[in-house]
Amino acid sequence: MDVNGNISGIKKTQLEKLKQLYSYTVASDQFASQELLSVMTSVSLEVNREVAVYITRKGKVIDISVGDSSTVGLGALSDRRSTGRLAGVRCIHTHPSGSANLSDVDFSAMEVLNLDAMAALGISADKEPEICVGLKKPGPNRESPAFFIYGPVPAVDIEQANLMELIKLIDKEQGRDTGHQTITELEEKAILAALAKPGTEETTRESLGELAQLAKTAGVKVVHSVIQTKSKADFSTYIGKGKVNEIRLEAQVLGANVIIFDDELTPAQQRNLEQITGIKIIDRTALILDIFAQRARTMEGKLQVELAQLNYLLPRLTGIGTALSRLGGGIGTRGPGETKLESDRRRIRKRISDLNKQLEAVKKNRELQRINRKTAPIPVVSLCGYTNSGKSTLLNRLTNSDVLAEDKLFATLDPTTRKLELPDNKTVLLSDTVGFINKIPHHLIAAFRATLEEVKEADVLVHVVDLSHPAMENQMNSVIYLLSELGIANKTVVTVFNKIDRPVEENIINRLKRQIPESVFTSALTGEGIEDLLNKLASVVPYHRQKATLVIPYSSSSFLAMLHQRGNVISEEFLPDHILVTAELDEATMNKAKQFLQKV
Repeated sequence: MDVNGNISGIKKTQLEKLKQLYSYTVASDQFASQELLSVMTSVSLEVNREVAVYITRKGKVIDISVGDSSTVGLGALSDRRSTGRLAGVRCIHTHPSGSANLSDVDFSAMEVLNLDAMAALGISADKEPEICVGLKKPGPNRESPAFFIYGPVPAVDIEQANLMELIKLIDKEQGRDTGHQTITELEEKAILAALAKPGTEETTRESLGELAQLAKTAGVKVVHSVIQTKSKADFSTYIGKGKVNEIRLEAQVLGANVIIFDDELTPAQQRNLEQITGIKIIDRTALILDIFAQRARTMEGKLQVELAQLNYLLPRLTGIGTALSRLGGGIGTRGPGETKLESDRRRIRKRISDLNKQLEAVKKNRELQRINRKTAPIPVVSLCGYTNSGKSTLLNRLTNSDVLAEDKLFATLDPTTRKLELPDNKTVLLSDTVGFINKIPHHLIAAFRATLEEVKEADVLVHVVDLSHPAMENQMNSVIYLLSELGIANKTVVTVFNKIDRPVEENIINRLKRQIPESVFTSALTGEGIEDLLNKLASVVPYHRQKATLVIPYSSSSFLAMLHQRGNVISEEFLPDHILVTAELDEATMNKAKQFLQKV
């Protein structure tokens, strides 16, 4: 059996001493033996590093780890019995600093791993070792403090301490209070991490705030955020090994089981980070892809998400290693990862090829739909904007629809189109598209190109902006940049500042009115400003139709239904022998209606 942890620089003889601990057995009624503590003390002082051992209730040593001068990594236990009962394993680790007092990290590790006990052995060259033992208080509603503390006492006295009997009593009481629950998927708790170049700390904080929203959307609880200021990213660990070790300890104290980085990591960085921290590492790209996997409802949307995920995973096949078989659930594992992640590159590439062919067929189908629309042209207005700016709520308000609208990022993924009647009786098609976001993964832009073609074909774009968001202008700039990337920045754009019902400083509104005089201020939630928006759309939507007066005999009354469907009927009068109709018609419909034109 091996010694785990930081063993670099340790002599072979010292490693052999530690490995011998696996052969030691502690009496079932003893917490620790003097022989075991003596070897731990000796080696720990020689290498000036913390040493930790895990011992079962039968007295068998099942794991040995080495840390640095102040910390030691505490691994997960594979033989947990239940969430209610204790793990049946205790941990003893050295403190070369001389202090036997337990730290917050020690208590947190005991809580997270559900250990029987956590013991710290304070050692130094000039005094006798002391030991301090922490035990959990039983019950789901333990009052603070949540632990019993035994010691510090001289290490030689630990053999006489009746701690094992106390552990059994605590375990029995704990099982009675919690009812022997079986282990299920743990709640995901995340630490967010970002790298900020000097002078960009404020922008990075805003980006981390958005990352926290993304995590919430994915169902993850954020427990802490960390910003590392560096001029450039570390090649191997992105934020530097020292900061990674700090985050590892914070994760242990806070019970975090995932770390989410605000930028895309390389496969090597992800692998290195997982090895150092011992927990799952996710970057912004994987988080967004996971949200899209949750939100996709149509076959097209699912194809696009799977293609983006596989393109993201392909270069990480060697980087993730055994993590490809993660089936425990949670962020980074939904979509194709829930069923099967092919370990063979050839099979993944073939799947990517198949998806591209299917999406190409989708693209051709959409092109046919657009051709059909052009035979009976109805102007298309597309809602675009930053995610969670209120596009779906605005679509519902304008068209009396019930499209899903939630206060979450990417609540709507699949595009939705509805008819909209403007105040001048003109009809347009109003389309709600997927929201944009800063640092949008390029895999998504490529995969969703077929869907984004709908935006490119729109006659008018309605850029919906969340007026109440503190990073409003950055969000606006991100959308404008992405529109230019799609080659559609020159289209007619109506800027709508939404959520006017929320508290906004008057000087901000006045400044925006001066900067963008043709903009509209609305509240999709309350309906404020909606009439102004409708009137604005009526004035800018291109409408290539001619006005005509038609005399339609009753024998051809079915033609009137076609006029209502494909034209804009202004008035109709039912006379004794015919119907007098005034309507605005496109060129194709006008050609069909020539026989009914009123002769002057």
